[in-house]
Amino acid sequence: MFGRNTSKLESIIGGDSHFKGEMESNGTIRVDGCVEGNIRADWVVVGEKALIKGNVDARGIIVGGKVEGNLRGGEIVEIKNKGNVSGEIVSSKLTVAEGAVFEGKSSMKKEQQKVVEIASKEKSG
Repeated sequence: MFGRNTSKLESIIGGDSHFKGEMESNGTIRVDGCVEGNIRADWVVVGEKALIKGNVDARGIIVGGKVEGNLRGGEIVEIKNKGNVSGEIVSSKLTVAEGAVFEGKSSMKKEQQKVVEIASKEKSG
């Protein structure tokens, strides 16, 4: 599930938990309960029964539950088949599984590639 060089799981909001406020972590946050507020982390995993009412900003975001807010994924946003997102998504990669619900707007930002100019040599003739 984590692959892709993710940090270890740092924080868990359990299924019977309700959190209100801002969350920030350098690691991975897994949400199985309810969060009202914005989340900023390296990776965010939203469990199937979870609800987030706020914006999520992370390198990678996996949504199995419901998010009412904007998602900004530095590398990827993935909405699983039971996922439901209402809001704007900005990411360089977006995956929406069959059965998932996405209501909103998405914009794909291309990863900036380094361009190296090669100096041409003019032939004298």
